[in-house]
Amino acid sequence: MTAQRTHARTQVGIVGAGPAGLMLSHLLSLAGIESVVIETRAREDIEATIRAGILEQGTVDVMVSTGIGDRLLDTGSRHDGIEIRFGGQSHRVDFPSTVGRSVHLYPQHEVLKDLITARLADDGDVRFGASDVSLHELTGTEPVVHFTDADGRPTELRCDVLAGCDGAQGTTKWSIPDNRRTDHFRDYRHGWFGILAEAPPSSKELIYAHSERGFALISSRTPTVQRMYFQCDPEEDAGAWSDNRIWDELQSRVAGNGFSLNEGRIFQRSVIPMRSYVCDPMQHGRLFLAGDAAHTVPPTGAKGLNLAISDAVVLAQALERFFDDGDTDLLDSYGRTAAQRVWRAQHFSWWMTSMLHLAPDSGDFDRHRQLAELDQITGSAAGRTLLAEGYTGWPIARTNPKSVVAEALSLTHSRRP
Repeated sequence: MTAQRTHARTQVGIVGAGPAGLMLSHLLSLAGIESVVIETRAREDIEATIRAGILEQGTVDVMVSTGIGDRLLDTGSRHDGIEIRFGGQSHRVDFPSTVGRSVHLYPQHEVLKDLITARLADDGDVRFGASDVSLHELTGTEPVVHFTDADGRPTELRCDVLAGCDGAQGTTKWSIPDNRRTDHFRDYRHGWFGILAEAPPSSKELIYAHSERGFALISSRTPTVQRMYFQCDPEEDAGAWSDNRIWDELQSRVAGNGFSLNEGRIFQRSVIPMRSYVCDPMQHGRLFLAGDAAHTVPPTGAKGLNLAISDAVVLAQALERFFDDGDTDLLDSYGRTAAQRVWRAQHFSWWMTSMLHLAPDSGDFDRHRQLAELDQITGSAAGRTLLAEGYTGWPIARTNPKSVVAEALSLTHSRRP
C-alpha cells in the first residue's frame, strides 16, 4: 500500500544543504522569512566530507556580520598573501599592501558545520536524508517540491519561491527546459592528484608552483594535516601511486633554493577533473539556481565556495524585496547580477590555470611565455595588485539598501581594519 503524501508549505523551498542553500536559509531567517531545506545526504556525511576552503574577505564579512564567524576567527588561519614558485624561486604576493584585504583558510566542511549548527539552533527546518526529489509547477505562483523524507514518507512542499542549491551533480538545473537553457562548458584536459597527509605545514601560506613537470599546490588543513595537489592526467589512477612516488613528484615540482616539503603518512588520495560550467539563465519561473548548481570553476582560483556565498547574499536581498514590498525587480534581475561575478571568477580561474599548468601540447614557446607572464605578475606592483584583487575577491553586490543582509555587511565593512 502506497503511503499517503504529507503536505507542507513554506515561503522559500531550498533544494540542497551545501554552502549556497544553508547560507541562503540562514540569511532569510535573519530577515524573518521562512524556508525549508531539502537535502539527500545525512548530516554526518556532509560534516565529514573534507573540502578545501579559502574564504575571500567578503565571505568572511558575511559570516562574521551574520553571527556565524566565531569559530572561523578562532580557528581559521588568516593569510595575507600567497607564494608563487617558478624557476626554483619563491615570489610572494602580499594582499594587504596591494588591495587592503586578506583571505582565511577555513575548510568548507567547517563552514557547513557552522551553518547547520546555526540553522538548528534557530529551529530551522532542514530535512536531511531525503530522496526522490522532483520539482513541479515552476512557472506558476506556487512551485512544488516532491520528495520522500528520511522516514520514508512521501511529501509535497508548496512554496512561493524555489532555490536550486544542490551542487554540480544535482538535478534542479535540468528543470530548466532545454530550449531555455544554455550550458557553457570547458574541459581543461588537466586533473589534480590530491592528497591529505599527516605532516606539519611546509609553508605559512599557500604555494602555487610552476615547474617543467607541471603545476603543484601546497596547502594546509590543520597544524597536523596538509592538503597538496599536483597536475596530472584526468584519467590517472590514484591507487596505482605509492607514497614514495607521490612525494618524489611533489618535491620535484617545488624544488629549488633549498626548499623541500615536510612529508608524512598519506591517508587520502584522489584525482579530480578541471572543468568550468555556467548555466544560462540562472533562473526559470520561480526557480533560482545558486552555487555549484549554476556554475563550477577549476579550483585554481579558489572561487567555488565564495561564489556560492555571493549568490546566496544576492538572492536573499532579492527575496527580502519580494516578501517585504511585493516587488519582483531584484528577483527578475538576480541571474544577471550574479552572473557578473560568476564570469569574473571564471576568467580569474581560467587565467590562473593557464598561467601555471602545462597543457598536454605545450612546447618551449608556451613554457617561456608562462615564465614571462609569472615574472611580470610577481615583479610589478600592477601585476601583484591584479592577482591580489581577484584572489581576495570583489565586493558582493548590495542591491537592496533596506535588506538586513546589506545592512549587516555595511557595518562589517566600516569596521574592517
